[in-house]
Amino acid sequence: MADINMSSVAKHFDGAVALSSVTARVRDGEFVALLGPSGCGKSTLLRLLAGFEAPTQGAISIGNREVANAATGRAVPPEARNIGFVFQSYALWPHMTVRRNVSYPLEVRGLPKAAQAQQTEAALETTGLTQYGERMPSELSGGQRQRVALARCLVSDPDAVLLDEPLANLDVALRASMQTVFSDFHARTGATMIYVTHDQAEAMAMADRIAVMSEGKIAQFDTPEALYNRPRSRFVAGFVGDGTVLPIDALSHGPKETKAHFGGTQVAVHTDAEAPNLICLRPENITICESGDLRARVARSTYLGGRYRLNLQTPNGDLLLAETRERFTEGAQLGLSLSAPWAFSEA
Repeated sequence: MADINMSSVAKHFDGAVALSSVTARVRDGEFVALLGPSGCGKSTLLRLLAGFEAPTQGAISIGNREVANAATGRAVPPEARNIGFVFQSYALWPHMTVRRNVSYPLEVRGLPKAAQAQQTEAALETTGLTQYGERMPSELSGGQRQRVALARCLVSDPDAVLLDEPLANLDVALRASMQTVFSDFHARTGATMIYVTHDQAEAMAMADRIAVMSEGKIAQFDTPEALYNRPRSRFVAGFVGDGTVLPIDALSHGPKETKAHFGGTQVAVHTDAEAPNLICLRPENITICESGDLRARVARSTYLGGRYRLNLQTPNGDLLLAETRERFTEGAQLGLSLSAPWAFSEA
């Protein structure tokens, strides 16, 4: 396995900027998710790492080897990078059995038959496919086909595994079970993995760290907990998790706490910024309480199974999200108590 380093990597298509000066390091054995909306550059970055595209500027290294450098023209082809790639569409050979699909990369490399058989059986066992070895892809479920794609990727003992929205074609229940398969695969193999998704629940459930992307740049590269609890920008605060970002009107600093004043009320905040100008209010920061800090009207109540999500509107027009086990009708007036939201600074 290997570190992956990107230095000022950019990609332009016919003058349009798809990726803009990305610098990041993925540590050896780390599971990293690239998360963001459609068109943010995450798949482009993955294709640059795989060698399917060449960077317009910058350099990429895998382990101790530079595999791409726009300045020198270096571009190691995909088959020479020792990278495993799992496609969204599985990309299985329909006329080959599961075992042959998995062993095919070894055939192309010209490994001896005995080595091919040994490595193929090990890959099938690791992905729980031993009993399906003689089946055709058309005889498998979507989750089983995805495991075949994973086994085919694993069989070559790659330095890193790249996954491009591999669960997008599966139903909700199967996606949840396949998340466990990918997490277990990572735990067993210790592979360096980079996983592209637009689904934050997938990223939060599996990744050690998440690179949140927007407009061709990495907005924040951090642990799931830090992205949720300590976002560094309005975009990240709004994209990761539910909540509301509100401007701070003024700050007051006491000996033990800092209070943010906004919308006619104030609340003690936690922050590491000298002069934060925004707060991120998550549902867990809001408690329904008659003797609360402010009043709000229920604009919408949505049942989520065991709890309700409330869209609330304050007298000055701010929109907040809260969750409760009690049902409230639309139009109900509620008192809200606020507790320690995150405050951050953005230019």
